[in-house]
Amino acid sequence: MSPIGVSGPELFIGTETAYVAFVRPEIDPTQPDVVFAAQEAGVTPEEFAGPGNIWALMLDVDGEGDGFELPGARDVEADDFAEQLQRALAAGEPFTAEAGNFLRLDARPVADTWQVTASVTPPEGHDSGPRTLELGALPAAELLADLEDFRRALA
Repeated sequence: MSPIGVSGPELFIGTETAYVAFVRPEIDPTQPDVVFAAQEAGVTPEEFAGPGNIWALMLDVDGEGDGFELPGARDVEADDFAEQLQRALAAGEPFTAEAGNFLRLDARPVADTWQVTASVTPPEGHDSGPRTLELGALPAAELLADLEDFRRALA
C-alpha cells in the first residue's frame, strides 16, 4: 500500500533536526488507499479521513517527535498568528509571538537570519509537559515566504 496523501495548510518553523509545525491535515476520502484502509477498519472513507478541520501542533527535536490536537482552533486564529509573525519579522526587532496558550515563539535577528526559540505547552491531559525547543538560525527570506504560502493556503 502506498502512503496516504495529506494536504491542508501547514506552517513549519525550524530545521530538519528541530521544528514546530502548525497544521490542519486534510485527507481526500476518494483516494484508493483511503478507501482500502476504511474498508479494513470497517468504516466509511469519510469517517476514516476525518473532518479536515482540526488543527494540530507537531514538534520534533532530533527525532523525538510529539504533537497534539488543538480543539476549537480556527483558520482565522492561524491567519492572525501568521500575520503577527509577518509584522514582527518585517520590523526587524526581537519579538515574542503567541498562538493561543500552546505556542510562544521568541526570536531575535542575527544578520539575515532569526534565532528562534519555541515554547510549547500541550493541553491538559497530554502525556508530555511544556517543552522549549531551540529552532536554530532561520533565514528571514524563507520564513517570510513560508508565512505568505501559509496565509495563501488559508484564504
